[in-house]
Amino acid sequence: MRPDVAVVGAGPIGLAIAWRCAARGMSVVVHDPAPGSGASDVAAGMLAPVAEAYFGEEELTSLLVASAARWPGFAAELARAAGTEVGYRDEGTLVVALTADDLAEAERLWTYQRGLGLPITVLRPAELRAREPGLSPRVRGGGYAPDDHQVDPRRLVVALAAAARRAGVRVEPTTVTDLSTVDAGTVVVANGVGAAALAGVPVRPVKGQVLRLRAPDGAAPGFQHVIRGYADRRHVYLVPRADGEVVVGATVEERLDDTVTAGAVLDLLRAATDLLPEIAEYHLTETRVGWRPGTPDNAPIIGALPGRPGVVVATGHYRHGIVLTPLTADLVADLVTTGVPDPVLDPFGPARFTTDPTPN
Repeated sequence: MRPDVAVVGAGPIGLAIAWRCAARGMSVVVHDPAPGSGASDVAAGMLAPVAEAYFGEEELTSLLVASAARWPGFAAELARAAGTEVGYRDEGTLVVALTADDLAEAERLWTYQRGLGLPITVLRPAELRAREPGLSPRVRGGGYAPDDHQVDPRRLVVALAAAARRAGVRVEPTTVTDLSTVDAGTVVVANGVGAAALAGVPVRPVKGQVLRLRAPDGAAPGFQHVIRGYADRRHVYLVPRADGEVVVGATVEERLDDTVTAGAVLDLLRAATDLLPEIAEYHLTETRVGWRPGTPDNAPIIGALPGRPGVVVATGHYRHGIVLTPLTADLVADLVTTGVPDPVLDPFGPARFTTDPTPN
């Protein structure tokens, strides 16, 4: 039977869209030869609308804030629907600076973020170590972002796949190389960097190297907050999991190779141990490379594809795929249901890259 919706891509975005569409009574099939094997398998899972608010990206920041606000309810609903937790944690994020130069760089960004009304509280070194005693005594200052939380992307994919199947979604282990071969009422292209070839949108792979560590003796990590740090001009993040895992990342490289390099591992571990010395005693358990789906303006591409009736794209989420999962899924499901895009999507539609700017 011809499905109402076919989703290409079974990462968090694609699976969440499929789940939401099925919940609206639509028949849905998902095409992916290896569900959950893309960027989400490498991602750290930071839900960071504040720490990821950068100069000149006000519209994107508003989208991040709106989606992050949905995460508590989304995580609870998904856990009930799937029968499994997704590792959602809400201790907040500490942004820390090792040197005076690092602190000056961080303070410029905090001033901008507070100017947008975002909640980040500047803390003195003693206040930082009161929250996380393991921080290095060399840390010069930092900030606390209470609304920047985390989730485990690998557990998220498992839960979304289970919830989607329970809602009646069919997952087919097939590779789609031509949209004309997909027969459905609406086709949603949500396969990350693969959307460039499939839908002709300007998405490029941005390489990231990520490490996974584990606390000794099976213990939980010795810190609770997500830590995002500036360490001698190197940027690093450390994300603790309840099971003892710590994710450390990540490089940002305009390269296509899948090589884990000694230099990248050295830089990440040096920065991590400079900020949190106990990390030197953790076990290095995994080194991985992933490719973020980047766009020319660093913002996602969500909406109907011009010139292709019945085709919707949801890709290009770059560093923000996990935090934007709930809102993207709802907006796309609404668009598929009504045919009318929510005005919030106006700055993020694919037409912004295809409209001819030349005056008539």
